[in-house]
Amino acid sequence: MPENNREHVSKENFVTAMRRSGSRTLTLERLEADIASGAPVNADGTINILKYIAWVAKEMGDDGQR
Repeated sequence: MPENNREHVSKENFVTAMRRSGSRTLTLERLEADIASGAPVNADGTINILKYIAWVAKEMGDDGQR
């Protein structure tokens, strides 16, 4: 799988990338909680970056908090 594939990123690599990009709140535990709350995940357990970020934006729009 290519390193720049944004459709199939392991949970660990996703959290690492988000933390390096400036996220102060995303942890593996938070990601797992988001998934339990309905965040999209691929059938193989990987994360599609764009779908996850769209889900977070939608959730933020629902109550204005995150």
